[in-house]
Amino acid sequence: MKRLSWDSPRRGGSVPKHPYRDSALVYAGLAALVVVLALVTGGSVVRALVAAAFVFVGATLWSWRIWRNRLRENDAASNEESL
Repeated sequence: MKRLSWDSPRRGGSVPKHPYRDSALVYAGLAALVVVLALVTGGSVVRALVAAAFVFVGATLWSWRIWRNRLRENDAASNEESL
């Protein structure tokens, strides 16, 4: 019988070369997409810019926190393996 696993799979060594930069670039692209969609649909560009800026900052800080924790876990695991 198969059981559900709610834990995320451990991906050892799958950390990108520049995780912080890559995260910021992805969220910057999504923020730009929000502003472009506001322009195309005739929405308020100022409101779109403010919303995109807040979401960009929040999402970027959150992902940086996640990356920092994952990198620390990887370092701790590699230190345990070397002992």
